[in-house]
Amino acid sequence: MNFNSFIIFGGCGFIGTHTANLLREKYPDAKIYIADLLADQRHCEEPQGNEAIHYQRVDVRQPIEMQGEFGKDTLIFNFAAIHRTPGHPDHAYFETNIRGAENVCEFARKHNIENIVFTSSIAPYGAAEELKTEETLPTPNTPYGISKLVAEKIHREWAAENENRRLSIVRPGIVFGTGEHGNMTRLYKGLKSHKFAYAGRKDTIKACIYVKDLAHVMLAMAENENADRIQLHNCCYYPSFTIEQIANTMLKATGLKRHIPYIPKKPMMAAATVCGLLGGLGLGICPARVKKLMVSTNINGYKLSQNYPLSYSLEDAFRDWYKDCEEKGLE
Repeated sequence: MNFNSFIIFGGCGFIGTHTANLLREKYPDAKIYIADLLADQRHCEEPQGNEAIHYQRVDVRQPIEMQGEFGKDTLIFNFAAIHRTPGHPDHAYFETNIRGAENVCEFARKHNIENIVFTSSIAPYGAAEELKTEETLPTPNTPYGISKLVAEKIHREWAAENENRRLSIVRPGIVFGTGEHGNMTRLYKGLKSHKFAYAGRKDTIKACIYVKDLAHVMLAMAENENADRIQLHNCCYYPSFTIEQIANTMLKATGLKRHIPYIPKKPMMAAATVCGLLGGLGLGICPARVKKLMVSTNINGYKLSQNYPLSYSLEDAFRDWYKDCEEKGLE
């Protein structure tokens, strides 16, 4: 299945930027529309030297109006979301993630677009140690997880209305790579500055995926005419890695030599409480974030490994990321 145009809602973000890079490479003649609340006047007037990319300021919380030519050969990527947790008031997750899903699907109906890729999350599974497959009953226990599960249902309703519509839903673990500025970037900075320690345990499982692999997987799902009309995949390495494996692999790939200390749970939580009261001391440390470190994201990526194998091993991914940063660090 080929496309002549693409719309990336939330396209100014981390995953959207990498997806746009892949689309420019694979579909050089296609038009790419970046629809994002953060698309400023500079973006809209100067599409970074590439006339195939068109930036439009769009707030998915409102009915969507865009200029362009859209139709059956258009593919939508819906990345627009409030996602960092903790970090936002509860209502913000529902307002953006649920209303955004409704408005994106309504836009697709209006323009007869028949193919959507939706990035959900592993948050709908809820926080628990048990291994979770795509068949596991979702039991979200955060506003973010609840909003993402509802958004999945909204997209499924859109797909069910017409037998020609195709929907690809991905539930990624931690997505890392250039421009992430999230968990993996904090891990690297903590390792480099000798400020990272294992919090309460070393065997916490942290499902993750390299952003370049995720972009390839999402596009491959949309292009696959032989797949089910509605696809759902956990997006992470199989098997998933522990925090100790991730940290050691990162050290090896970036050439750092560090001894990583272990701090038992009680003193770690006490230190996090103090840091939280002092504004995190520039480390982003708070009790809620430390608790997240102690809970596994034990997500099964077997189905993905069989249908859409990843191109990068964990070490290869860290090395590629390090290379993209001119071997000066991981940013």
